[in-house]
Amino acid sequence: MKIFPDSALVQLEFNKVRDLLTEHCNTEYARAKAQELRIHTRREFIELELRQSHEFKLLLQNGQYFPNDNTLNLARELKLLGIPGAILGGEQFLLIRRLAEGMDSIFRWFDAERRIAYPSLARVIEHTHYEKAIVKAIDEIIDESGTVRDNASPELAEIRLSLYRKRNELRRVFDRILAKLGKAGYVADIEESFLNGRRVVAIFAEHKRQVKGILHGESDTRRTSFVEPEETIELNNEVFSLEHSESKEVNRILRDLTARLSGYAPLLQVWHDILGEFDFIRAKARLAGDMNGNFPQLLDRSHVGLKQAFHPLLLLYNRKQNKPTIPTHITLNEKERLLVISGPNAGGKTVTLKTVGLLQLMLQSGLLVPVHPDSEMGIFKQLMIHIGDTQSLEFELSTYSSHLKNMKYFMENANGRTLFFIDELGSGSDPNLGGAFAEVILEELVRKHSFGIVTTHYLNLKVMAGKTPGIINGAMAFDEQNLLPLYKLAIGKPGSSYTFSIAERIGLEPRLIQRARTLVDEDHFRLDKLLNATEQDLAALEKKEKDLNRLMKENEKLKKEMEALIHRERHDQQVELLKHQNRITEERIAYLKEMERKLRQIVFDWRKAEDKNEVIKQMQALLFKQKEKQVNEKVRKKFDAKYTEVGGSVGLGNKVMMKKNHQVGTVREIRGKKAVVQVGLIPITVDLADLTVVQDRPQEESSTT
Repeated sequence: MKIFPDSALVQLEFNKVRDLLTEHCNTEYARAKAQELRIHTRREFIELELRQSHEFKLLLQNGQYFPNDNTLNLARELKLLGIPGAILGGEQFLLIRRLAEGMDSIFRWFDAERRIAYPSLARVIEHTHYEKAIVKAIDEIIDESGTVRDNASPELAEIRLSLYRKRNELRRVFDRILAKLGKAGYVADIEESFLNGRRVVAIFAEHKRQVKGILHGESDTRRTSFVEPEETIELNNEVFSLEHSESKEVNRILRDLTARLSGYAPLLQVWHDILGEFDFIRAKARLAGDMNGNFPQLLDRSHVGLKQAFHPLLLLYNRKQNKPTIPTHITLNEKERLLVISGPNAGGKTVTLKTVGLLQLMLQSGLLVPVHPDSEMGIFKQLMIHIGDTQSLEFELSTYSSHLKNMKYFMENANGRTLFFIDELGSGSDPNLGGAFAEVILEELVRKHSFGIVTTHYLNLKVMAGKTPGIINGAMAFDEQNLLPLYKLAIGKPGSSYTFSIAERIGLEPRLIQRARTLVDEDHFRLDKLLNATEQDLAALEKKEKDLNRLMKENEKLKKEMEALIHRERHDQQVELLKHQNRITEERIAYLKEMERKLRQIVFDWRKAEDKNEVIKQMQALLFKQKEKQVNEKVRKKFDAKYTEVGGSVGLGNKVMMKKNHQVGTVREIRGKKAVVQVGLIPITVDLADLTVVQDRPQEESSTT
């Protein structure tokens, strides 16, 4: 992307976003890439980086592990690996092994399922492969501590075996000498030490001539002398010689291993860059998590369609201060390409302008942006900005001269893929003349089909925006009662500067305010007053509309809850009905099974019985009992339709039911444990235990039944 002026990135605070991104990087590769963050203009590059950041953000949100937690900075080691004759040490080979292990983990993580779920992340390893021979070659030579293995070569194994034996022999001889000198009282407190790679004994200085050997040095206090005993000189020489041979053989082995792996230097460099790339993608995902960054819809044309857009740095700052941040909504398209924002000072005009510019830079550098995911953001090839006092001491230009110089560049270079921002267009000059030039500048920029945002206090620009195709008005909302900015952008109407309102609210003398009004052109004053009143009326209407929408949402919620309740009640009723039907069906099936069993038993008895009459009697009894049961059920149903059981003790005059046949009558007489019940015209004597008190069922309930 072409940027004008050179300080534009600093003015839009893009450098601060890069610093935040760098803080999340672990590798030198990622930190360098974050500090040199490229701003792309090709859709395929932008979309790939956005998708990679979005996919890694999903991994972080879902708590999934991704195997790139190794922080490896191997630029020096890999450079040495590619130089003929260079030698890498054991610890350096362990770092290369960690690099290979890290790549192995990443290749294993990207199984078939994850390659489908995270296609953009999989693109990072698309053109490389894993090579097992690297780890195998290192493991053959280097152990876990970075030391060359004994079996790395037969020569090294033989040297180390000889060295082991000579050191043991030297230790035994030295221990014997120490014991002898200790008895003589010659040995100092530290007893033994190593000087110049040779084992020596610490002797009190006054006894150093009593011990035959080589004097290697003295302590700082000169109270202790370090002597190599005569008996160990030859052994020390042999140990020293073997150690030298070991060092030569180790260097030869490491040189050979370096030469073997040098052929893999380009592949290892690719792996190193891949780990750095994943670290960079993770840093972008973490930054997106900090500032609620999302992946908007990307369009390959000039377009600005921001929904719930936040200035990322302001969002982070306010979050630390526990303050709310007001989002903005802006749309610039082919029909409405240029937005003129007006309103009072400190109302958020410049912040809104910077928000759009910074978000566009972040998007085209592959960073997720704090907007609603339904936002639509296009791609621009030029970004121009003019913010604040640009007075140039070097070229002896006034503020307005510098302003016009920048506007000249804007008008000469702007095109349909340009996004520009101008803060306080026309300021720094006579209002009438500056306003006239401002109109000319806007007309030219509109003619060039460029996209942009302009802030101003000039009434003529507000009027121009209302009648010129391609330009729209916007106003920053203001609470006139409390003299506080609301930091909300309203598109489609100009805003008042609230000059006289603010003067009145802060208590400026009315005489002075009135005098200022008389000095202002009447039409100018009336227009500003009209804008003031209109803005407040619209604010009130917006509040009422918001309250109405809230009530409508509450009503809709209550309606859904009521429908759900009715549906649940209907469902419960159907469940109960099915349970009842199932219970009746189960009882019927059980009865039929029992009847079948009894009939089979009768058939079996019939075949075996000599007296067939007895079997016939059983069959008749069974069928009669069933018939009796059916009759009783019918009688019971008739009873339930007319009466309900009350229970309790039976008394004279009570209406009672006979349990055996469900007949209902009235108690006329009680004789001990029996009662005389009048059923119609017939008196019947029944046991009191076979009676239950009943009463007539109410008429409504009876008819319903």
